[in-house]
Amino acid sequence: MTSVLFYILAFLTLVFGFLVIANPFSRSPVTSAMFLVLAIISLAGLFVLLHAYFLAAVQVLVYAGAVMVLFLFVIMLLDLRVEERRRIKILAAVGGLASAGIILGIFLHHLLVAPLGEGETPSVAGGTYALGRILFTQYVLPFEIVSVLLLVAMVGVVLLSKRDLK
Repeated sequence: MTSVLFYILAFLTLVFGFLVIANPFSRSPVTSAMFLVLAIISLAGLFVLLHAYFLAAVQVLVYAGAVMVLFLFVIMLLDLRVEERRRIKILAAVGGLASAGIILGIFLHHLLVAPLGEGETPSVAGGTYALGRILFTQYVLPFEIVSVLLLVAMVGVVLLSKRDLK
């Protein structure tokens, strides 16, 4: 049953991730954001299958909750009109497909060199206390860099959304 659920959730994650980028239903960025929420929720289901309940909860609360509210806030502040949206450029699409192909080639090469099941299996040690201890001792600098980056992004959104008052 677990493997069937894995394949269903993995398929849903890939489909919703594809629909975030190439949405045939609507050109609205809000629709793409909602597909991103669905992809995040199906990814949280994969975490539950791995018995990583804390990561699944954080995935839903932080990303599907707070970050998506921030994304929707930015989308609404920018007030994108249909005629102002950019069209897909052929060179950008070819570059994106080439990049995705290169990444897929690297992934397949490494998969063939070291197939799954070989190598060390990571040990799961502790719950939220151990995670918090490592986060705020060993990884305190990257944690603070991410928080400053989010602050700069929010200030940038406010500055971009200001109307010309002249």
